[in-house]
Amino acid sequence: MKRFAVIGLGNFGFHVAQALFEDGNEVVAIDMDKSRVQAIDAHATEAIVMNAVDKEMMKALGMEQLDGVVVSTGANISTSVLICLHLQELKVKRIIAKAIDDDHAKVLTKVGATEIIHPERDMALRVARNLSRPNIIDFIPLAADFDLAQIDPPREFIGKSLKELNLRAKYKVHIIAIKELVPENFILVPPANFIIKDSDILIALGKSEDIKGIRALA
Repeated sequence: MKRFAVIGLGNFGFHVAQALFEDGNEVVAIDMDKSRVQAIDAHATEAIVMNAVDKEMMKALGMEQLDGVVVSTGANISTSVLICLHLQELKVKRIIAKAIDDDHAKVLTKVGATEIIHPERDMALRVARNLSRPNIIDFIPLAADFDLAQIDPPREFIGKSLKELNLRAKYKVHIIAIKELVPENFILVPPANFIIKDSDILIALGKSEDIKGIRALA
C-alpha cells in the first residue's frame, strides 16, 4: 500500500484522490473549501480543510514520508508554485503538479515539481492516438477487471530471473515488457533469464486484483 496526498480538490484533484483511494492506497485529501473536503471524505483516508501554502502545517502532516503529492490548485499559479517549493524544501520525493500552460510548467519544475500534468492536453493526445493508432499498446480496450500497469518490483523480486519468479503461475500476471532506467532501455517481451534490478519498471498485464497482489508486496 502506498500513501499519497492530493492538494486541491477541484474536478481533477477530486477524481485523482478518489481513484487512488479506490485502488487501495492511503490518501490525504486537502483543500481550503470545506464543501469540497466534505465531498471527498468518503473517498479518502483523511480529508482536511487547510491552506496548503502554510509550510508548518504541511510539515506537521509528515509530507516527506508520503510516496507522492499531487498539486492541483486550479488557475492560482502563485499558490501552486509556493506549495511545490515548500514540498521540495520538506524533501518530498515525488511532486506531481497540474500546470495550466507551458510557462506555468517551467516554473513548477524549477521550484521542485518532479512531474507535470496538462490534463486537457494529455487527454486530447490520448484520444487522438486512440483514433489514429488504435494498435498502440497503451490504448488496448481492456475488460473492466483487467489492468495494463507499470509496477515497481517488490524487494523479493530483485536479483531473480523471470523464470525463477514464475509470475504467470504464482500471480496470474504476464510481464509483457520491462523499462530499464539504468541505462535507459525498453525490452518488449523480456526473455525468461532476464534478471530484475531495483531500477527496472515492470509492464504487467493481468486481472486488477492480481496486479494489486504484486503491488502489495512492495
